[in-house]
Amino acid sequence: MSRKYLVFDIETAKEVPGVDFHWKPHRPLGITCIASLATGEVEPRIWNSLMDSGTPAPHMTKTDVAAFVRHLSDAAAQGFVPLSWNGLSFDFDVLAEESGLIDECRMLARNHVDMMFHVVCEKGFPVSLNSAASGLGVKGKLAGVEGITAPALWASGQFDLVKKYVAQDVSATLAVAVKSESKKSFAWTTRKGTISTMPLSKGWLTVDVANRLPLPDTSWMSQPVSRAGYLSWLECSKDI
Repeated sequence: MSRKYLVFDIETAKEVPGVDFHWKPHRPLGITCIASLATGEVEPRIWNSLMDSGTPAPHMTKTDVAAFVRHLSDAAAQGFVPLSWNGLSFDFDVLAEESGLIDECRMLARNHVDMMFHVVCEKGFPVSLNSAASGLGVKGKLAGVEGITAPALWASGQFDLVKKYVAQDVSATLAVAVKSESKKSFAWTTRKGTISTMPLSKGWLTVDVANRLPLPDTSWMSQPVSRAGYLSWLECSKDI
C-alpha cells in the first residue's frame, strides 16, 4: 500500500531584508496563510485568519495556527505522513512559535518527511523545489512570484495571488514526492543544466531516520552544509 501524505507550506507576514533570507534575527515573522494537500485530495486547502469584515487578516491568530498544528497531528494519527520541503528548519520552527505548541511541533518535525533534509543527509547539500520539479518533469513553483515577496503582496491586498502561490508549492511538493517514490529515484536539475539523481530504494525517510544515515563525503565542497543547522531548534531551550 502506498504511503499517504499530508503536505503543507506556510507563507510569512514579515518582510525579511536581503536576498539570503536570514530570517531568525527578524522573528517573530507571523504567518499570513498556510496551504495543505493530502493524498487523495484534488485541490489544496488554504488556511488563514479573517477580520470582522470577512477579509483576510494581516496574519493568522495564535488560535488559528494552533488549529492547523492539531490538524497535522490528527492526520498523522490517522496514518498520513506530514510532508514538506525544508519544513524542518523553517515551517515547523515558525509554526511552533506562532502556535505556542512547541513540543507538539518538535515531535511532528522529527517524524515528518522533509525531502530537502533527506537530500542534505544523503548528498551534503540542499536542492531547491524548482530544481527537483524540473529534474522529475513535474510542474514547479508558480512563475512570476517569489516567496520573499509574498509578505508584501499579502500586505498590499493581493491575497488570491499569494494563496495561488502557496497552493502551487504544496501541489509541486506532493508531485515530487510521489514521482520520486514511484521511480525509486530522486532527480534534480543542476546549476549547469544537467540532471543528477539519487537512489530512493526505501522511499523518502522521516527526519529522525534520515539523520541516522552515514555522513556523506563533502571533502570536495568549499562550504559543506551541516545537518546541525537544520536540527538546532529541536534541541534548544523550551522557549523559542
